[in-house]
Amino acid sequence: MFPPPQIQSLERLQIQDGLLINAERWQRSHEYHRQRQNIHYQSLNQPGIVCGLGVSLISAPQNVPSQYNDQRWLQISPGIAIDLVGNPIIVSQPIDFYVAADIRGEQPRLIYIVLSYVDPDALQRKQVNEFEAESFRIDENTTPPEALEVELCRILLQPGLVSIKHPQDVFYPGLNSLDFRYRKIARSRPSNLVRVAHLETTQPENPHSFANLSYLLQSTAHLTSTLQGDEQIARLAFPLQDPSSAIAYDLLFTTGHQPITLNSQELTDIKSYLDAGGVLLIESPTDAVDRLDSILELTEKLDTPLEDMRRLDRNHPMRTQPFLFAAFPTLSQKPMQILIAGGIILVIGELSAAWGLDENLALPRETIRTAQELGINILHFAWARRQMTQLQKQTIVTAPTPAAPEKPDALRNLFNKLE
Repeated sequence: MFPPPQIQSLERLQIQDGLLINAERWQRSHEYHRQRQNIHYQSLNQPGIVCGLGVSLISAPQNVPSQYNDQRWLQISPGIAIDLVGNPIIVSQPIDFYVAADIRGEQPRLIYIVLSYVDPDALQRKQVNEFEAESFRIDENTTPPEALEVELCRILLQPGLVSIKHPQDVFYPGLNSLDFRYRKIARSRPSNLVRVAHLETTQPENPHSFANLSYLLQSTAHLTSTLQGDEQIARLAFPLQDPSSAIAYDLLFTTGHQPITLNSQELTDIKSYLDAGGVLLIESPTDAVDRLDSILELTEKLDTPLEDMRRLDRNHPMRTQPFLFAAFPTLSQKPMQILIAGGIILVIGELSAAWGLDENLALPRETIRTAQELGINILHFAWARRQMTQLQKQTIVTAPTPAAPEKPDALRNLFNKLE
């Protein structure tokens, strides 16, 4: 997700009779309108390619030095892109480009072909024309594109002066082949971005849980126009070894069969994260009795007893936003239940197993779609809870600490709620 514009006041030239127009005032007056346009674009849209800007292999142009007469020439076709701050980049004529990278060492390396806007005012010119065309530059980098660069393609290049080729399969380009899979297309900006971290323990867990979480975040762009999951999923050790690392994430997700045991400091760290608006999503199989017992004990220590979603308000956002759920789905012929305790969500059932592709590719499409939609409701809840908590953070009034509820018989109370 690309960042929003900077929060900075605009200065507008005040017009009055007798105002002397000089070059500086004229320039600042036009810069004001340009800044307004860029803020408008950056607020509502994301940068990327609008049209054209294909990349093809061509023969070496005539009259080039012999050391450049090889199969490393590309041609960039005409097209339009828009950069992060809203500057249009217009390539009006085909551009020939030579990939000069000479990879050292034994391992292939990614080469990025990028396009960027060039402001005429930033150019050093011997002669200043009355009108100067806005320009651009094309570069090859060995590092990912910077904020103001638009990626045209990338190449996983082998060491030495190897030739570049077209991929046999555009979805699975090989070594030394043009790779277009990561080109960003200019599009409207989703209003909500949710950031997620995967909590990993020392105990063995479902090896597919991280991949399934990634499938869920990818689905947000296709199933809803308002929510986008950040596909850069962090991997954090659980219990948290560095509590400050969790603050950047709206939701922390952990799954498995093992009990969750936290010492007093780890409990304090989790409470601080939840108080800041974060959400801890814990998944547990129905038969993981010790794990369920430990989760109940955790919520009791935090003075936030678990509440069955079925007994909460029927318009609770977990049930209604953005997708409407009456009954929760049944997965693997097992009913699934959701319980909430403040910022803790307990899912009893294998919801995450249906977010992605199963081992045998046997899950019905309806099952995957239903699981992903419920997962998106959880992501939306996490984003909204964090946003509203942060909005009131500067003026929050600390309420009196409520009396601790009477400690229930853990598992008996849990399954009573599920009846």
